[in-house]
Amino acid sequence: MKFYEKDKIIELLKREIVPALGCTEPIAVALASAKAKEILNAFPDTIEILVSGNILKNGMGVGIPGTDMTGLSIAAALGAIGGRSEEGLEVLKYISEKDIKLAKEFVKSEKVSVSLKSKCEKLYIECICRKDDEYSKVIIRREHSNIEYIEHNGDIVCNNTEKLDNLIQKKDNEVELSIEKIYDFATSVDVSEVKFILEGMRLNKAIAEEGLSKEYGLQVGKKIIENIHKGILSNDIMTHAMALTAAASDARMAGCMMPVMSNSGSGNQGITVMLPVVAVGERLNVSEEKLIRALVISNLVAIHIKHHLGKLSALCGCVIAAGGASSGITYILGGDVQNISYAIKNMVGNISGMICDGAKIGCALKVSTGASAAVQSALLAIDGIEVSHMEGIIDRDIENTIINLANIGVEGMGETDKLILDIMLNKS
Repeated sequence: MKFYEKDKIIELLKREIVPALGCTEPIAVALASAKAKEILNAFPDTIEILVSGNILKNGMGVGIPGTDMTGLSIAAALGAIGGRSEEGLEVLKYISEKDIKLAKEFVKSEKVSVSLKSKCEKLYIECICRKDDEYSKVIIRREHSNIEYIEHNGDIVCNNTEKLDNLIQKKDNEVELSIEKIYDFATSVDVSEVKFILEGMRLNKAIAEEGLSKEYGLQVGKKIIENIHKGILSNDIMTHAMALTAAASDARMAGCMMPVMSNSGSGNQGITVMLPVVAVGERLNVSEEKLIRALVISNLVAIHIKHHLGKLSALCGCVIAAGGASSGITYILGGDVQNISYAIKNMVGNISGMICDGAKIGCALKVSTGASAAVQSALLAIDGIEVSHMEGIIDRDIENTIINLANIGVEGMGETDKLILDIMLNKS
C-alpha cells in the first residue's frame, strides 16, 4: 500500500471514530444550542430549533443522558444550560443535577420550540436563541459536530458553507476505499499506528457491562444473560455477542451518562461494529494484535459502506455496522479478503431490509439481531458460502453489491423515510 494512502486511512479512522455521549442526533441539537448560548453571551428567554426530518425522527424517542426524558426539546435546553460546545459530541459531559432540573423547568414552561425545516439536507440543525432584542443563530450541517454557520444580531460571525463544500470534496478525493484495500491496510499496517482503536473497545465494553448490571430500557442484553443462566439459551459465541452488543445499546438509548465510541456519526453503529468482534475475540482468546486488526477491518468496512449511503437514511445503520462486524469476525476466524466479501454479501442478503424508524430504546433489539446475523454470516463465509449473485441485490462484485445496497437506502427508500416520519408524527 502507498505510504500516502496508509496515512490517509489512519486519518479517516481517527475522524470517523470519536467519543459521543448520548444519541448523536439530539446531542448535535444540544451542541448547537450550547454554541448559540455562548454566542448570545446570556441565558436565552427562548430557544427555537429547526431540523431535518431525519434529525427529528432520531430525536423523538431516545433517552437524553442524565434525564428521564426523551426528545429534542430537553436536549436543546440542556445544551444551553450546562453544555460546553468545545466538548463536541460530549457536549453534555459536565451537566449537573441542577442543570437537569433547570432544563426540565425550561421545557415545561414551553420556552423551547422544535419544528421541521423544509427543503434541507438530511443532516440539518438550526438553533436560534433569543434574549430580549438580541439573538444568536447556529447551523450544523452534513456532520453531527460541524458548526457551519454562526450569526449574532444580524452579524455573520462564521460562515463555513463554501469551506465545508470544498472540504467534503477534498475528503472524498483523499482515499477511495474498497474491501480489498481495507484488508490490505488492516493486515499490513504497523499495529502500533492503529492501537488507538482499543479505546473504542474500552468505552463500548464499559457501557455494555453497565447495561448488563442494571435495568436499562428493554433489558435485551440483560435478559439474554438471565436466560442463559436459566438454561433456556446456550452460552455460545453468538449469544455472547448478542448480549454484549444489546446491553450497550440498552444503556445508551435509555440515557446512560457514559460515552460510547461512535462510527460515522452514530453511537449505535460504533457499538454494533465493535462489540460483536470483541465478543468473538474474547471467546476465542485471540491476541491483542489480531483483535486490533479485526476492529480496523470492521470499522473501515462500515465507514466504506456509510460513505455510499450517507450519514442518515431510512436504512437502519445496524445493517451497515453489523456488516462491518461480520467482516472483522471473519478475519478473526481465519478468513481472507474473499471470505470477508462473502460475509458482507451474506449480511446484505439477510438484513438489508431493516428500516430506521428513529433512535429509541427498541434499537437494542435491532443491534442484537445485527450481532447474531454478523456471527452467522461469518461462519458461512469461512466455509466459502455466499449468497449468490443470482439472488436479489447481490452482485458478483462486492463493491457493486455495496453500491446496490446504498442505492436502495438513498434512492429507493426516500418515500419510505417520509412515510415513517409521517406515521411517527401522527400516532394517536
